Amino acid sequence: MRKRSRTVALTILGAAAFTVAGCREEQVEAQAFPDLASCQAEAAQGGLFTPAECDAAFAEAEQLHVEAAPRYDSLAVCEEQHGAGNCGSEEQQVSNGGSGSIFMPLLAGYLIGNMLGRAGGGMAASQPMYRNAQGGFTNAAGTTNFGSNAGRAQMGTQSFAQPAATAGRAPMSRATAASRGGFGGTGGSRSSFGG
Repeated sequence: MRKRSRTVALTILGAAAFTVAGCREEQVEAQAFPDLASCQAEAAQGGLFTPAECDAAFAEAEQLHVEAAPRYDSLAVCEEQHGAGNCGSEEQQVSNGGSGSIFMPLLAGYLIGNMLGRAGGGMAASQPMYRNAQGGFTNAAGTTNFGSNAGRAQMGTQSFAQPAATAGRAPMSRATAASRGGFGGTGGSRSSFGG
């Protein structure tokens, strides 16, 4: 009888550990870069990503920036959320046109995640990064905040979730931004990078 109860106890313990592990978000190796040249320099030194992955990730981040960057109805509101000097008009930032009366944060870097792992011929996912009003950085959805736009860390895959499209939608006003608790103010995670 004693042997059976020990086996049952180990089985229950094993199932509980599996359940807890199943609830955890998958972690991926990620790296942030202020610009494409920084990624290319790191790739030349045998970094986490290849030059081709740097090019593809930067292009993806720029496309997400055009499609999903937060948009505001005035420069003042944009700068309240992203800091003075960190915003420009949609017309200046979108190559196929845009409104001069809609404002977006300037691209302040990009985040690349190794979604499938290098050994498996992994693919990279990326996100644009923007300054926030506190002097740090955030992703396009505003769900993850960073202390820097350079460095490497293990991150949850939610940091690479597709942000909601904002192109062609009504821009946020001061009241809209305030009701959301500010851009990225609805919670989320905080990550910091080590060099």
